[in-house]
Amino acid sequence: MPKQKTIPDEIRQEIIARVDAFNQANAQPQPQLLTPPGCLVAFMKPLGMVPKPPPDPPVGSYLPRFRGAYLYLDRIGWNGRPSEICRLKWTGDINQWEFAIYRHSRNFYDPDEWFFPGAEEVDGSVEGAMRAGLKAYPV
Repeated sequence: MPKQKTIPDEIRQEIIARVDAFNQANAQPQPQLLTPPGCLVAFMKPLGMVPKPPPDPPVGSYLPRFRGAYLYLDRIGWNGRPSEICRLKWTGDINQWEFAIYRHSRNFYDPDEWFFPGAEEVDGSVEGAMRAGLKAYPV
């Protein structure tokens, strides 16, 4: 018998849609690479030297991860790597998550820490957690 997920699939899909909408409104595009002139591209192509497009997703994009009763919100930095921002615990209501900020100084999620920039944004919603994360850890 397969293990049952704590957060239902329809809730997961809704969260992914909300995170995507937030990213569309708030993420910053990656710096654009200079495109070489067409004649240079024609020369470089057979040699396999054509520059690659900038990596996805854009800087500041949140990446949701689900594990058991938790939703982890990581965010892409300028180095292109995700960094831990916060963790939300499923309470059974899509608009009332329990919040924990990630403390990089101690490498753990702290549900008791409420003295950080952006704490006023935490309202139980996923969007509030992402707004708080932008203030706590600016891009």
